[in-house]
Order: sequence, then C-alpha cells, then structure tokens
Amino acid sequence: MKATKVTAPAIRSRKGGDNPVTMLTCYDYSFGRILDRTKIDILLVGDSLGMVVQGHENSLSVTMDEMVYHCRLVTRAVQRALVVADMPFLSFQVSTEDAVRNAGRLVKEGGAEAIKLEGGAAVKETIEAITRAGIPVMAHLGLTPQSVHQMGGFKIQREEERLVEEARAIDQTEAFSLVLEGIPGRIAARITREIDMPTIGIGAGPDCDGQVLVLHDVLGLYHGKSPRFSKRFANLGELTESAAEAFIEEVKRGDFPGEEHTFK
Repeated sequence: MKATKVTAPAIRSRKGGDNPVTMLTCYDYSFGRILDRTKIDILLVGDSLGMVVQGHENSLSVTMDEMVYHCRLVTRAVQRALVVADMPFLSFQVSTEDAVRNAGRLVKEGGAEAIKLEGGAAVKETIEAITRAGIPVMAHLGLTPQSVHQMGGFKIQREEERLVEEARAIDQTEAFSLVLEGIPGRIAARITREIDMPTIGIGAGPDCDGQVLVLHDVLGLYHGKSPRFSKRFANLGELTESAAEAFIEEVKRGDFPGEEHTFK
C-alpha cells in the first residue's frame, strides 16, 4: 500500500495530541531516498548545508542557486515526506517582492513543497505575501542562525516576553508551523500552549509539538562541534573511515578486486 503523502495542512492539524511531528535536514538524493523509506514527516533542505556540506562557519554564504540545486536532489528522491526548503540569507529580507520571487524559485525550480524563513513580527507581511502566492510557510523563532552576528554568536535566546509576542504575531499569519530554536524549555512550553499552530523544537525542550535535528549531527557525520541540544544516534563517520581503511588494505594486499569482481 502506498504511504499517505505528508502535506502542510496535515502538519498544521498536528497541534497537541500524541503524534509529535518529526523533521530532519536532508541535502541530497541518496539520503532523501533512505529517509523517505522511514516514517519521517518532514525533510528540511536547510541552509545549514553551508556548515555541514560546504564547511563554512555559518550559513550566511549559501546562495539561492545552491538552495535550488540541493532541493532538486532531495525532491528527486522523495515521494512521501513533506519537503521544506530554507530561504537563505538576503533572499527575503530586502523586499516582499524578492521574497515571493525567491520562494517561488524554490518551489518551481527546486520542487520544494513549502519554505521556511527566519524572524518574528518583522516578517509577518512577508509570510502573508508568500502564502497568498500559494506557497506554504514554516516560520522560525529564537536562535535564528542568519542573525548570528546581530546576536553575537550562536547564543540561547532568553527574552521570554519578546519571544512570546513574536510567536503570537506569527500565529496571526497563515504559516503552518513554527520552529523554536535555542530557547529555554520553559519558554518553548509557554509558546506552544499559547499559539494555535504546531511548534517544532530544536534545542527548545520536550514540550513542543515536534522535534527537528540536523542529519549530520544525528549520524555522526559532522566534523565540527555539535550543539549540546543535539544527539548522535549513530556514528557513520567512524564506519566510513573504517570502510575506507579496509578498502585500502585489500587493494594493497591484492585481495581486491577478486575473481567475483572481474569480468570474464
């Protein structure tokens, strides 16, 4: 039986209850195929690729063309999960017209089914314009990586009343969900209680309506320091290194390729 396609309205309906939303980042075809065979709800083509794929210190250098490219890789593989694409730095901050045009590129050229953008009340008009164009929007509050210089680094955000007010402003839009990143669990729990759209936490405690992590952190593939809130569920980095060492040894010993690997 073909699995039911996950949609933005379906995620919007998952407020509360005993079926938390699950989301992982994904940047290419191979992992897209693997993850789509699981029960993951959302695959986020994140601008975090700037760090975990490209090796930069932050996500600010990621371009629209790069986001479209990685969206194509993922959407080529995925049939069941909802594919959401990040709006990279300066793709939506300059003007509403730019924001709608760039969101449209991620959908039309990249195949994304929704977009995610960072910010609170300041991006309310932008969210409304993009949703009027028929594109579902996931919002993002708290530790917003594109504002890393303004925040003075990747710092936990603790201004409770400001965060609550920002969340309420987002809740007045047609966004279908809200990512809460890098805020104390107590504040995330309050926001989750006080708004109607589902919240998806990353470093925001257990009381959100769902959780998201960066795939390379989950798999032990990121060479840098993973944040405290992340969890390594496997260590594919070590397994990959071991496999490469085994290949090298077999080639040097003359064991590979063998008869079974050689054409007659």
